[in-house]
Amino acid sequence: MTSFVVAVNDLTRRPGQMNELELDIPLVDPMGQGLATVPAGEVIELNLRLESVHEGILVTGEVDTTATAECSRCLEPLKLAVEVDFQELFAYSLEQEDDFLVQEEKIDLEQAITDAVVLSLPFKPVCSEDCLGLCPECGVKMAEDPNHVHQVQIDSRWSELESFRKE
Repeated sequence: MTSFVVAVNDLTRRPGQMNELELDIPLVDPMGQGLATVPAGEVIELNLRLESVHEGILVTGEVDTTATAECSRCLEPLKLAVEVDFQELFAYSLEQEDDFLVQEEKIDLEQAITDAVVLSLPFKPVCSEDCLGLCPECGVKMAEDPNHVHQVQIDSRWSELESFRKE
C-alpha cells in the first residue's frame, strides 16, 4: 500500500457526501524523466475534495511541489514551482481499461497525481526567456560574454583558393 492510498469508506455509495483532505506525501520514486523531474524525497502537498456521486468518488484537487531541472539552453540548475489542478472519477465498476477504481473502499491517487504533475513539467525548461545559451563552438555561456565570436572557418573545399588571396 502506497502513501497515495486514501480510505473512502465514509463516502462509498453515499451520493452527496463530501470530505476535504490536506496531505503532505514525500515521494519515494521520482516523477518525470528528461530535463525536469520531481526528485525522490520531495514533498507533494495535496488539497483534495472527495465527493460521492452515483458512479463513484469524484476527486478534485490541487498539487503543489517543487521540480528540479536544467536550463535547456545554458544547463544551469533550476528549481521550478509546480502547481497543478486535477479532477478524476474513481468508479465503482470498470467500464474502460483506463478508468480509476474504488477498491476495498480505498482509492489510490498515485497514477492520477503522477499524470497531472508530469504533464505539467516543461519539456524544455529555461532559466529566463532571454537566456542566450552556450556557444556551440567552445561551450562558453553567452550571457557572460554576449559579444563572444569565433573566427569563421573556411570550408576545406575552398582552401586552395585561399592561397590565391594570400599572393
